[in-house]
Amino acid sequence: RMRQTLGNSCFAGAADTPACQSARQPRASRMGLTMKTTRYNHSRPGMIATQPARSVAVATAAKDRTQATSANGAPAAAALDQTKFLPSTASVHAGERSGRPKVADALTTPIVQTSTYWFHNTQQVIDYNEGRLDSHEYGRYGNPTVKAVEDKIKALEGAEDCLVSASGMNAVTTMLLSLVPAGGHIVTTSDCYWRTRQFMQTFLPKMNIGVSVIAPNDFGALQQALDQHNVSLFFSESPTNPYLRCIDIAKISMLCHAKGAVVCIDSTFATPINSKALQFGADLVLHSATKYLAGHNDVLAGALAGKHELVEKVRTFHHIMGGVVDPHAAYLLLRGMKTLDLRVERHNRSAMEIARRLSEHKKIVRVWYPGLESHPDHAIAKTQMGGFGGVVSFEVQGDLWDCARFIDNVQLPYIAPSLGGVESLIEMPAVQSYWSFGPEKRASIGIKENLVRFSIGVENVEDVWADLAQALEHV
Repeated sequence: RMRQTLGNSCFAGAADTPACQSARQPRASRMGLTMKTTRYNHSRPGMIATQPARSVAVATAAKDRTQATSANGAPAAAALDQTKFLPSTASVHAGERSGRPKVADALTTPIVQTSTYWFHNTQQVIDYNEGRLDSHEYGRYGNPTVKAVEDKIKALEGAEDCLVSASGMNAVTTMLLSLVPAGGHIVTTSDCYWRTRQFMQTFLPKMNIGVSVIAPNDFGALQQALDQHNVSLFFSESPTNPYLRCIDIAKISMLCHAKGAVVCIDSTFATPINSKALQFGADLVLHSATKYLAGHNDVLAGALAGKHELVEKVRTFHHIMGGVVDPHAAYLLLRGMKTLDLRVERHNRSAMEIARRLSEHKKIVRVWYPGLESHPDHAIAKTQMGGFGGVVSFEVQGDLWDCARFIDNVQLPYIAPSLGGVESLIEMPAVQSYWSFGPEKRASIGIKENLVRFSIGVENVEDVWADLAQALEHV
């Protein structure tokens, strides 16, 4: 597999080439067309740089864009400093302007659809294993398309590192199993996605891991749990699901860090556009990237970002468990995130207007939205959120079946689980997620029979409101 030149073409070992670049003879050369001779940067195989031809005749009129001069002979522009990007710019460019595979000068990041990667020789395998060769080995351990997504999320969150995985639940379970030892203890909040609660309360006890469940912002209960147990980790959503409670991340981080506990915040409902948990003291921030980050209800993915040493621990276990995101799903996530700032701005504005109108409607008992002064955590939300998100929860007058009549008469939103996409989705948590619990158990964990969770899409807010108003007439 030695590099060789033959006729009018250039050959290189695949470990020398970008993962998405064929090591076979270039098609244009086989057709008798002139090709550029290329060499591949060993320190980052995804980058292509030109070199003078040795025994190969090449065209010199067109210069490769990676040369030090631009097409008109002027000095090439300096690389963009992505750390200085504002969120809207980072959503578009972060992770995609350097370090990714370069294929035919494509503007978009390519989908590297491969399960494995090959090496030029034994020495390259050794160099890779000892950290001297920046490449990939096997699809479970990394992928260039996935790496571009991780770099984008890392930039948006202001994190040291990021790991993208197959789903939000994969992200949270892998994180918990990696960072909480057998015999350890977790503190979490009572308002929580039910699958996360299920994992904590039914699976982790098998590993002798204890769980303390406290009300959001019950600092006394938190301090008591920290004093009575060897707490390894505090975990909470903010805003929570479905009542959109916002925890005081700074105060909770201060209390937990004093006892050596890691703080992980699930920021799925907030997104890094509305709130950056790491800036308020959290060690890790987690996302179901299926929701707002991807934004189009067409992909499953999860993300964990934060301190490098913590993410690296999770990554090591992740490599064993194998909950990898498919390269095509990573590309869909990458594409969706380009409009994240634009979408979240619309979600915020529409949700605030819908929440205000619902709060004034005679057939609505209560509205749960952190942007309203009536919300118990409104003051906290104002200090750590730039916008209040696109989900509004509210209680319809009457019982479960009165609420069902409202749900069954909406026409614009889809009756479906999930949230954060461009389409509006509506559901009754008592029916959609907690039906098997029965009324008594639902009541014991705070799930009301007449509760609605409404994820507002990017449709015109007047159309959304008109549909809600007509459906409420059936209550």
